[in-house]
Amino acid sequence: MKLRGSHLVSLAILAAVGGWMATGELILGGQADPDAKTIVEREAERETQVFRVRVQELQPSQRPRLLSIRGRTQANAMVSVRAETGGTILTREVEKGQRVEPGQLLCTIDEGVRGTNLAQAEALLEQAKADYEANQNLAKKGFTTQSRLRSLKAAYDSAKASVASAKQDMKRTEIRATVAGQVQEPFAEPGDNLSPGGVCLTLMDTDPMLFSGQVPEREVSNVQPGMSSLIKLVSGEEVTGKVRYISPIADANTRTFTVEIELPNSNMVVRDGITATAAISLPSVTAYRVDPSWVTLADNGEVGVRVVDASKKVSFVPLTILAQDQDVLWVTGLTPGSRVITLGQNFVAGGQFVEPVSPEQMQQIIKARENEETPAPQGDDATGVSS
Repeated sequence: MKLRGSHLVSLAILAAVGGWMATGELILGGQADPDAKTIVEREAERETQVFRVRVQELQPSQRPRLLSIRGRTQANAMVSVRAETGGTILTREVEKGQRVEPGQLLCTIDEGVRGTNLAQAEALLEQAKADYEANQNLAKKGFTTQSRLRSLKAAYDSAKASVASAKQDMKRTEIRATVAGQVQEPFAEPGDNLSPGGVCLTLMDTDPMLFSGQVPEREVSNVQPGMSSLIKLVSGEEVTGKVRYISPIADANTRTFTVEIELPNSNMVVRDGITATAAISLPSVTAYRVDPSWVTLADNGEVGVRVVDASKKVSFVPLTILAQDQDVLWVTGLTPGSRVITLGQNFVAGGQFVEPVSPEQMQQIIKARENEETPAPQGDDATGVSS
């Protein structure tokens, strides 16, 4: 193909532009910039530059720990007050929900033949007593044997025991509270026939109340009897209690341990069966506050951060996460004064040397770059020629 004149001109212009780009010279206002570097020089300089990372020096602090347990409230005890003798209920002296004290009369049972039995036993006692005392006098005079006297003494003692038994049976017709508590179902109604051991009514011991929850096996060793705890009920009330019982046996299905917290309830605020959350104060631990964005993963999947030592060398430090409070992780595994990479940690590797800068220095660098990238003013000032 025959080259035309226009082709030759185009090739000449292209060669000139390529040569100018290779020199890297920048012409401002018709003058070349003597400090301008070629593209090759700039790339070589970039390769020799050390990668900058932002670091922050960390110091440990004391973190209070709270163990949160979900559970429910329950009565300290549910006592079934039972009849010690059989019979028909004549009266029930208390109503459901009423608070009773020990010894208070709850139910009365029809005496039936108990009165007659008592009268008969007392009559037999009088006769046995008279016979024994009369033979005592005869024995002193030698008119009766000691064997006869011992037999009458046994009859007299048996009659006294029968009277005592009849009186006790009469006393059992009055069923009284054995503990303080609140009357709950099930309970007997007047006219019901109770056999010995039948339930007159049920008493719920509501002071103190209990909170019962499950503690994970990894935390159970940190909980001790007597520890203070704040209980928040789903109904809105808050009550302070103390750990009373820690089960020595784990639940086979959940691998958790039952913990009971005793709650004072003299004002009857806490009810049985309410969902609640307990916060137990545990001893504080020494830990480091770490932003989640600083955390990275090692090749083996370990969670940790990258740090820079005094020689500006990068290394990976695995962490143990203790807790998370909103946007902060509490961790262990670092040493006091560790310089953690907070920006650029995913672009460097262990063993690499870097240029660590503080957050303040990083701000200054960013501002300097923004100033460099600000466009030059347009007009006569751009060419360096004054009007």
